[in-house]
Amino acid sequence: MAFGNLSMRLSHIFGKLTNRGKLTEIEIKEAMREIRIALLEADVNFQVVKDLINKISEQAVGEKVLKSLTPGQQVIKIVHEELTNLMGSKSHKLEVASKLPTVIMICGLQGAGKTTFAAKLAKLLKVQGKNPMLVACDIYRPAAINQLKVVGGNAGVEVYDEGKSKPQKIASNAVSYALKKNYDTVIIDTAGRLHINDELMKELKEIKKQTKPTEILLTVDSMTGQDAVTVATAFNKELDITGVVLTKLDGDTRGGAALSVKAVTGKPIKLCSIGEKIDDIEIFHPDRMASRILNMGDVLTLIEKAQSSFDESEAKKLEKKFKENSFTLNDYLVQVDQMRKMGGVKDILKMIPGAGKINFNDIDETQFERNKAIILSMTNKERENPNLLKGSQKKRIAIGSGTTIQDVNILLKQFTQSKELMKKMRGGGLGKGMFKLPF
Repeated sequence: MAFGNLSMRLSHIFGKLTNRGKLTEIEIKEAMREIRIALLEADVNFQVVKDLINKISEQAVGEKVLKSLTPGQQVIKIVHEELTNLMGSKSHKLEVASKLPTVIMICGLQGAGKTTFAAKLAKLLKVQGKNPMLVACDIYRPAAINQLKVVGGNAGVEVYDEGKSKPQKIASNAVSYALKKNYDTVIIDTAGRLHINDELMKELKEIKKQTKPTEILLTVDSMTGQDAVTVATAFNKELDITGVVLTKLDGDTRGGAALSVKAVTGKPIKLCSIGEKIDDIEIFHPDRMASRILNMGDVLTLIEKAQSSFDESEAKKLEKKFKENSFTLNDYLVQVDQMRKMGGVKDILKMIPGAGKINFNDIDETQFERNKAIILSMTNKERENPNLLKGSQKKRIAIGSGTTIQDVNILLKQFTQSKELMKKMRGGGLGKGMFKLPF
């Protein structure tokens, strides 16, 4: 979970503040000391931590907080605001060239996730109505060109390559090709190295000179902590990058990169990669990220995911079925597929305020797939009316889905409970019973 350890530490600190009622200046200073330690352990840059704690402390020990009826909540509000400011205050859209095509140059060290991110960006732009193409300029890493073709195929965009030609020549020819083929965006996947060196920077400068990119995006591995700041500083000095991209935010991210890179380089974090799927890319919103770090959820992103994943006509049909109490296992399948488009159950729950208290280890993500296999092993008649199922049919379904009769019974019980809940909600009351969610 991104920022998992930092979120838990901060939740513990704020829990003590909100439970005390009135706060003294000594108690707030002790909390600031604990926050400072938590941030340093998350590998946030030392100077960034020092400046952040000073800004929070100046406001937190003021008369407005100390005399407030909810001082703990006031401190949390201040921390949220300062974290948001630290990461850039607002989101930043990608710039579009006044004369097409817009050229976006992706750079970074080897292993930072450049190639995968380039394809994700292409898919995002395509969804937004753009006509992008990818350019393979990493001629050194084995299979780099093939990898770009595979992920580019997943994104549904063309990949331009000239084999082992000089990268600066490939990039220049690609822009000319884009003009002929009416591509409005050119995304250049450049080579990386295990470390920064003169040879790499010289090549990147040549590509920049030849293509005059509108955006130079630096991919930063979120799991590298404040080492990412060193990398970002060096690339910014040589290339004057326009923005930063955080990759691998779905991993065991300590938070150092996200909380340090904007403050040190002055360049905004524009996008972030949040998973392995081609759609796992988001615009970086500092206020929402601060909410996630403070375990306050991220409802706006959750709503956006739902709006992009759920089919409106299907939603209306489902609403009608809820009202008529005619929800079937076929409808359940549609719901599962649409929810999977939003990501895993854990990812969705993490965006709900207060979800940090949930033990995510207790959530079995694979049960959705088991339930889906069970339903697909039924006949359409059985899906429409599960009451028809007897022992022999359940045995057949269990064998066909690679599950057990117990798994089939659990699904049917959960489905019945779900329908009962819908019936009670339709009648205006939930009653005393609760049902177990199907995951």
